[in-house]
Amino acid sequence: MWRAAKANTRGGTADDRHRPGDRRGRLPGPAIRAIHSCVSHAQPGTLYVVASPIGNPDDISPRAVETLRRVDVVLAEDTRSARKLLSSHGIERRTQSCFDANEPERAEEACRALGQGQSVALLSEAGTPAVSDPGYRVVRAAVAMGATVVPIPGPSALLAALVASGLPTDSFHFAGFPPRKTGARRLLFSRLAPLGATVIFYESPHRVGTTLAELASMFGGSRPACVARELTKTHEELVRGTLDELAERYASTRPLGEITLVVGGASIEEAADDDDDDLVARVRNLLATGMSARDVTDALVGESKRSRRDIYQLVLAVRR
Repeated sequence: MWRAAKANTRGGTADDRHRPGDRRGRLPGPAIRAIHSCVSHAQPGTLYVVASPIGNPDDISPRAVETLRRVDVVLAEDTRSARKLLSSHGIERRTQSCFDANEPERAEEACRALGQGQSVALLSEAGTPAVSDPGYRVVRAAVAMGATVVPIPGPSALLAALVASGLPTDSFHFAGFPPRKTGARRLLFSRLAPLGATVIFYESPHRVGTTLAELASMFGGSRPACVARELTKTHEELVRGTLDELAERYASTRPLGEITLVVGGASIEEAADDDDDDLVARVRNLLATGMSARDVTDALVGESKRSRRDIYQLVLAVRR
C-alpha cells in the first residue's frame, strides 16, 4: 500500500526548504500564488496526468512542479528519470514504476490508493502520458471507478513537430508508431493515404528510411513531409521535403535520437476519384454558402457511396 511522503527532517519538509523565491530561481510572489490557487492542496482521490519535458528541462510548467510536490505518490514510466526530475525541483515523493508490462497491475494499485483518498500523479519518461506511452489503462481504470482525473498539460512531441513542420494544422491524424510487421504497416498506410488531414507518426531511427520509402510508395512521392528529430534538445533538427526526397536522404543515413514524422494530407485530386467531380463541385457550392464542414458532410452523405468519414475528409481537403 502506498503511503504519503514523509517530511524531510533536514531543515523542514521538501516544500518548506524550496519555497518559491528561493535560490533555485523559482517564481516569486503573484505568479506562484496564482499557481497555488489552481493547484491548492492535491485533491484527495485525484489522478493527475502530468506532462514532463521531452528534452529541455525548462519546459516543465510551474503548475506541473507544484502538482508533483503535493501528490502522495508518483506513478512513473521510468523511476530513475522521474526521481531525477523530482530531485531537480527539491521534491521527495514515493515513486512507483508503470510501464507496458506492469500497467494492468499498477492500474489496480492506483485505484486502491485513489479509493483511500490518496492523490496520484501519472508521469511519462518524457512528454504527455498515455500518448504512445503507458498510462491509458490507469486513466481508464480511474474514470471507471469515478475518480477525478485532472490533466496537467505541457510538452508533446507530436504537437511540437506539427506546428513547426509548416504543414496544415487545422486537421490532423496521429497514428503513433507504425506496426513493425510489413503487412500490418502497409495496411495502415493504405488506409491513411486518402486522408485529407496531416498525418503524424512516431518512428524508431532504425526504421525511418524504410518507413519513408513505404510512405512514398503508398502516399505518393510528391507528398510534402517533415522529419523532426531531437525536439527541444541541443541537436534539434527539422528536415522538410517531399517523401521521395526524404526517403532518399535517409535510405543510407540513419538519424540519431527521437523521431517524429509529419506527412501532408491528400490533395483534392488524391482524395477524390475521377467520377467524383460532381461531388467536389457540390462541396464547393455548399461551403460557399457558409456551411460548416460537418453540416456539408451531413448534407452529402446520401448523395454518394462514400462513407461519412471519406466525405468529411474530402470536405476538409476542398475547404483548404
